Amino acid sequence: MHPKINGLTKKELTMYWTLELASKMEDAPWPATRDELLEWAMRTGAPQEVIENLQEIEDEGDVYERIEDLWPDYPTKDDFFFHEDEY
Repeated sequence: MHPKINGLTKKELTMYWTLELASKMEDAPWPATRDELLEWAMRTGAPQEVIENLQEIEDEGDVYERIEDLWPDYPTKDDFFFHEDEY
């Protein structure tokens, strides 16, 4: 478990994700460990910011199932107000 500072974990304080950066992780080999994600990001030419974010994750052997495990605020399809069935 990560210690909390102002309600956020150290991981959430140091990593800086944007939609553009997080979208680079959509094709990552989920589920994956930190090292597997880092290797994949370097191999596929992900932006340096993505690699730095992954390097900042404390490697405790955790397996991450999806981007939301790294960035809990990652918007999902439900976060947008576009309803496909209306068109």
